[in-house]
Amino acid sequence: MNDVIAVVTGGASGLGEATVRKIVAEGGKAVIFDLNAERGQALVEELGENVQYARVNVTKEADVAAGLEQAVAKFGAINVTVNCAGIADASKVLSKRGVHALDLFEKVISVNLIGTFNVIRLAAEKMQHNEPNEDGQRGVIINTASVAAFDGQIGQAAYSASKGGVAAMTLPIARELAEIGVRVMTIAPGLVETPMFASLPEPARTALAQMTPFPKRLGKPSEYALLVESIIKNGLLNGEVIRLDGAIRMQPK
Repeated sequence: MNDVIAVVTGGASGLGEATVRKIVAEGGKAVIFDLNAERGQALVEELGENVQYARVNVTKEADVAAGLEQAVAKFGAINVTVNCAGIADASKVLSKRGVHALDLFEKVISVNLIGTFNVIRLAAEKMQHNEPNEDGQRGVIINTASVAAFDGQIGQAAYSASKGGVAAMTLPIARELAEIGVRVMTIAPGLVETPMFASLPEPARTALAQMTPFPKRLGKPSEYALLVESIIKNGLLNGEVIRLDGAIRMQPK
């Protein structure tokens, strides 16, 4: 982990923040890509010189390219990318309010799927120039899907489609980037205690936690970060989606 120079999208909060903290705690370096400049800068001040912040909209090619250039200028290279940036929305295809807004569907796909792919392609371009290790590895890319990719609930058409796309492109990209020694993995979290859950009343949080077979609680962002570390360290993990969910299978609603 001392050799890790990571770009973490959505790195100012939730899963991304936990990942940044884990990488730095283990001796690595991290560049936070996020739109929340205040939170991003606060983490830099807290965690020190091995962290940098770049204001990046993952859907914008120029933003991502500039952020990667900034990362390379600061640390000399990047060899890990963790895609955590994403948005969630609940909207039925048909409801009393009318049909699902098309622009809302497009927005979720744009951030969660196209944004992830945008970062993958531009990060891979940088990684191909890295010196390979003894296995020929030049980098590791870890994406974030969701259990909604496989058992999405009513109202999650856009979210499930976006995360299903992330899961589906994992293998073909891993196969392609094998040529340059870059591994590609995806984590599909279940119910994790991120800022998305913070506004829920305690009874609702308890009810959600009870849906998980074992352990009967919400997941912790630190557990996501621990899996990121395991994927980085285990060179045989490639082209797969790992559910991190306590065996939960979501009900229709």
